[in-house]
Amino acid sequence: MKAIEALLWSIALPGFGQLLNKKYIKGILFIALEFVINTQSQFNEAIRLSFLGRTDEAARIVDIGWLMFYPCLYFFAIWDAFKDAGGGRTPYSFLPFVVSAYFVTVGLIYSSHVTIGGVFFGPIWLPILSVIPGLSIGWLLQFLLLKWK
Repeated sequence: MKAIEALLWSIALPGFGQLLNKKYIKGILFIALEFVINTQSQFNEAIRLSFLGRTDEAARIVDIGWLMFYPCLYFFAIWDAFKDAGGGRTPYSFLPFVVSAYFVTVGLIYSSHVTIGGVFFGPIWLPILSVIPGLSIGWLLQFLLLKWK
């Protein structure tokens, strides 16, 4: 139960799970990195615009160069908090996190060029949607590697 709590707090904000796990230096570092990347990329404003359906504006104001750091930081912080709290003991349990970070990064790369069914999802929604195949493929790889082992 503690691992799920740490995982959920890390989803809310990278570093919170580490603070919950009493890993204060890591927690403060993740929160500081979150703050720097968030500020430099204008991530919060892009989120706000995207939630308002103004994805074109979000794509124009976001700094992709800075935002590219976010998926790996985000998923690593989640994984780290989860593992430190006792989760992730099954072999290859890191794979859903790693593959999701990769897919979200690729989703971010293509976010300014892709429309699906005529809908432009932009730099927030396309990466979020990319979590679904990331987790699915990560779990599938984990399953296959455990079967093969």
